[in-house]
Amino acid sequence: MMNLLGSKKKGEVVYEHSSLSVLVALTFEDSCIVKDYIKKYKNKKNLPSEKINGFKFQVDQEFDSLKIDFSKTYEFLIRDLKLFPLK
Repeated sequence: MMNLLGSKKKGEVVYEHSSLSVLVALTFEDSCIVKDYIKKYKNKKNLPSEKINGFKFQVDQEFDSLKIDFSKTYEFLIRDLKLFPLK
């Protein structure tokens, strides 16, 4: 019988870093942490400076497009991340 639900592995979720103006890829698990942070501190003035690891996007010269650079992880403040609309 064929698996109709698809792969259980979740991909990366794209966020925009508001002060650096770069796109950041987070693992699905880390994006859940960001989502919980946003729910917990919604409409609060003093946001805690919790950090999370992610990957920056870089320009792929060969294909003239963006790609995730998995070679180096960076730390980002969660309060600076905004979900990037991919529509």
